[in-house]
Amino acid sequence: MEFLNAFVALSNYVLIPGIAYGSQLALGALGVTLIYGILRFSNFAHGDTMAFGAMVTILVTWWMQAQGISFGVLPTALLALPFGILGTMVLLVVTDRVVYRFYRQQKAKPVILVIVSLGVMFIMNGIVRFIIGPDDQNFADGARFIISARDFKAWSGLDEGLALRTSQGITVITAVVVVVALFWFLNKTRTGKSMRAYSDNEDLALLSGINPERVVTYTWLIIAALTTVAGVLYGLDKSFKPFTYFQLLLPIFAAAIVGGLGSPLGAIAGGFVIAFSEVTITYAWKKVLGYLMPEGLEPDGLVQLLSTDYKFAVSFVILLIVLLFKPTGLFKGKSV
Repeated sequence: MEFLNAFVALSNYVLIPGIAYGSQLALGALGVTLIYGILRFSNFAHGDTMAFGAMVTILVTWWMQAQGISFGVLPTALLALPFGILGTMVLLVVTDRVVYRFYRQQKAKPVILVIVSLGVMFIMNGIVRFIIGPDDQNFADGARFIISARDFKAWSGLDEGLALRTSQGITVITAVVVVVALFWFLNKTRTGKSMRAYSDNEDLALLSGINPERVVTYTWLIIAALTTVAGVLYGLDKSFKPFTYFQLLLPIFAAAIVGGLGSPLGAIAGGFVIAFSEVTITYAWKKVLGYLMPEGLEPDGLVQLLSTDYKFAVSFVILLIVLLFKPTGLFKGKSV
C-alpha cells in the first residue's frame, strides 16, 4: 500500500508532468531541428514564434468565449488553434520574404542568419507584448481534470490521490497526432521527400529539379504549425506569459542538440531527456521517500537537489555536457 502511495505521488509530480512537458519540448525541438536541417541556421526567434502563435489563438479564444462558443469539456482554445496556425503561417512566410530570403540569395554564412534571427526575435517579442501585454493571461476553460485526486482517493482507498489535468491529457494526445502526421508527411509525400533530399544534399537536390524556394516555404508553414501547437499546449498546461516563451528557448535548443540537430527522432528523444532531467532534479522527494523509507528514517528536509528557480540551469548543464562529449547528439545529427 505504501509503495502504491509512493508511485501515485511520483506520477503526480514527476511522471505525468514530465511526459506533458517533454511533449511540449519535443514539438518545439522538432521545429528547431527542421530549420537547422533544411534552412541551415539556428533560429533564435523560435520561442517568440511560439508566443505569437499562442497569442493569436488566445485572442480568437477570447472572442469565441464572448460569443458563447465553447468546446464542451475541452478547452475552446482547440477550436481557435487553426486560426493561430494560420496567423503564424502568414507571419513566418512574410518574415522569410522580407528578411531571410535576401540573406539566402547573398549566400550569407549561418552565423549571419543567427544574428538576423536575434533581431527578428526582439521584434516579435515587442509585437506580442504590445498586443496582449507582458502579464499572465488565462484562456483555459472546459473541464479542469480528467481524473481528480478526490475521485481517485474514493475509488482506490489510497492516501495519495492521482490527478490528471485535461491540459496534460490533451498535450500528450495532440503531440502524438502531430508527430505521426509530420513523419507521414516527410516520408510519404512528394513534398516531404523533396524537403529531406534538400536537407541531405542541397546541390544534388537542385540538380534533380527541386525548387528551393518551394521547399523553404513549406518548411516555414510546418514550423508555424509546430510552434503554434507547442505554444498553445504549453500555455494551457502552465500559463501564457510572453517572457516565459523567451526562456523556453534554452530547453528547446538543448532538446534539439541533445537528440541530434537535424534528426526529428532525436528532437523527440531530446525533449523527454531535458524534461525529465529538469523535473527530477528540481522535485522535492520528501513525500515519495516518506512512503518508501522505514518508520523513523523518513527525511526531515525536502530532499531537493535544486530549487525550481534553477530548472533552466539543468538544461544549460546538459547542453554543455553534450557539446563537449557528443556534439552530434544521441541520434548522430549534424554537429554544432
